[in-house]
Amino acid sequence: MSNLEIHGRKGTLVTDDTAKDITRVEELAYDIRIGEVMTSDVQALTPDAPMSALLELMRTTRISGAPVIEDGSLVGIISLEDLIRALTANDLEAPVRKYMNPQVITLKDYDPVIEAMERFSKDKVGRFPVVDVNSRLVGMITKGDVTRGLLVSLQRDYQAEEVRRYRASHLFEDINSDRTSLILRYNIKAQDFINGGKASSDIKRALLRLGASPQIARRCGIAIYEAEMNLIIHTTNGGIIRVEIEPHRITMKTTDDGPGIADIKKAMQAGFTTATQQIREMGFGAGMGLVNIQRCVDEMSLQSSPNQGSRLEMRINLQPTESFRELSTKTTEEIKK
Repeated sequence: MSNLEIHGRKGTLVTDDTAKDITRVEELAYDIRIGEVMTSDVQALTPDAPMSALLELMRTTRISGAPVIEDGSLVGIISLEDLIRALTANDLEAPVRKYMNPQVITLKDYDPVIEAMERFSKDKVGRFPVVDVNSRLVGMITKGDVTRGLLVSLQRDYQAEEVRRYRASHLFEDINSDRTSLILRYNIKAQDFINGGKASSDIKRALLRLGASPQIARRCGIAIYEAEMNLIIHTTNGGIIRVEIEPHRITMKTTDDGPGIADIKKAMQAGFTTATQQIREMGFGAGMGLVNIQRCVDEMSLQSSPNQGSRLEMRINLQPTESFRELSTKTTEEIKK
C-alpha cells in the first residue's frame, strides 16, 4: 500500500506510517469534548455598544475576543484585530456592529476537541463560540483552552489509569482455557452525534486496562471511531459494535440493517461519500472513514448490498511481544518497581 497522506473525517492526518504511531494527545483529541475545555464564563457585548466598551472589556479581562449578543441570539463576534482597526481609524465611539464579523462559525459543546483543532487550522481564527444541542451559546473556545484541556487531562488520568490497568491486566494471566476471549458489545443509535465516539473511547480504555500497548489501543480506537460514526451517519436504525479481545488478536465487527452500499469498491475510494449536505456541514461525512480504518488494521472485510445493511469486520493481529499475556506481565513488574 502506498504511503499516501489521507485526512480523516475530522482532518486528522493518517498515513501508512502514522496510523500505527498515534500519540496520547491525538487520542485525547477524540475523547475529550469541547464542553470540557471551553471557557463557560462568556463575556459578551451588544451590537450597539461602543468599541470603547470592547477596549475596556479586553483591558480588564485579558480576553482577545467576545461574542456579540442581541435579544439572546448570537449575531456576531468581535476580536482584537477588529479593535485595532477601530483604533487606527480613531473610531472608538462607533458601535460594535460596524466592526464585528456577522459570519459566525460555531462549535458544538458535545463535539470532540479534534473538531475544534480542525476548525482552528482551517479557518485561521483565534476563537469560536460554542453552542449546545439547542443552539444556545454556552461558552467560548480558544487554542489556549484546547492546550490547557489536553494537559489537564493527561495529568488527571495518568495515575488513576495505572491502578485500573494493574487490576485488569491479570485477566488473561489468571484464566486457563483453550481459547480465552473477552467480548464487548455496544448499541449505536442513528444520528446520535452527541454520543458519537463514546464507544471507541470506552474500548480504548478497556484495552489499556487489559494491558494492550498504547499504540494498539490507539489503532483500535481510530478504526472503531470511524466505524461508529459511519453507523451514526449512514444507517437508518443504528447498529451494533462487537469487539472480541483475545491474547493474540483483536477482532472488531459492526453490523447494521441500513440502506447498505451499492458499490463497495467506490466506497473505499478516498473522498467518496453518500452523506447529506446537512451532515457535511456539521463536519462529518468527508468520505475518509473506510480509508482510515484500512490503514489502522491488519485485516478488513466489508460486506454490503442495497437495502440489506452492512457487515464490517476489522482485525489487528498481535505479535508475540504484543500479546496481552506478555504485556500484562511486563506492566505488573513495572508497577511493582
